[in-house]
Amino acid sequence: MSESTELTPETVIKVMREERFVMLSTATPDGKIVSHPMTPQEVTDDGDVWFFIGLQGDQADAIRANPQVNLAFAETGSWLSVSGVAEFVSDRAKAAELWDGEVEAYFDGGLEDPNLGLLRVNGESAQYWGIPGGKVAAAVKIAAAKLTGSEGPGRSGTTEL
Repeated sequence: MSESTELTPETVIKVMREERFVMLSTATPDGKIVSHPMTPQEVTDDGDVWFFIGLQGDQADAIRANPQVNLAFAETGSWLSVSGVAEFVSDRAKAAELWDGEVEAYFDGGLEDPNLGLLRVNGESAQYWGIPGGKVAAAVKIAAAKLTGSEGPGRSGTTEL
């Protein structure tokens, strides 16, 4: 990266809200880092990210053992890494508020599915890497830097949430 830029919590939240999928990384009890694709149901103004999650399984067990997680958001030309603490939340009203038809593909019993859980990740800090100008501009700038041997066109920034 050729340039450091100031990253604000508002920018992080905007990027998180634009992405449909995220990789949620957890540490297993034996120390392995495992990532799972997830769909954020909501990103709050203070940087919390809400997900539906199965209450039974390796991913939930890993979070119970160590709630420190990482969320990785990516698209061509930009990457966002958010570290935070995950918490299982028992709130039927919130689950009903966030529910949509796509979630039912994973939870046959709907809102009454005994395996259905709500997970809130409280974002603590974030790091962003990106190339200004969108996907096409990013590809052109990377190719130009490679051809000319110049420093890459990217920038990065870090912030607390």
